[in-house]
Amino acid sequence: MPPKRDAKRVEPAAGELQAFKAQFFRALSHPTRIRILETLVRRECTVQELQEELALDQPIVSQQLAVLRHQGIVAARKEGSSVRYALRDPLLGALLDVARRIFNNRLGDSQGLLRELRREVRRG
Repeated sequence: MPPKRDAKRVEPAAGELQAFKAQFFRALSHPTRIRILETLVRRECTVQELQEELALDQPIVSQQLAVLRHQGIVAARKEGSSVRYALRDPLLGALLDVARRIFNNRLGDSQGLLRELRREVRRG
């Protein structure tokens, strides 16, 4: 007989948490969305401000913001006739910073391999 489950506590199905995490990272997996987030780390922006800063058309910015809003990554706040967007969680800035450091390490490793390859070519 299976063990009794506490009716008050609902356990997530196996893999549900990983699926949630994957959806979050999927929302971050577009270059334009990363550029938007890197801008929002610095300050709140309207769609028009993002368009100007990123040199993108309004439909592109709005579409990518919709994805980020749907995943709860950015929040929208009405200000007069404009809508201002901001990160819902400031820790996202720290996440982007950690990712930047990881990428820098990977690029550093690649540069070391390229230098070694050049030395081999010169010797050969």
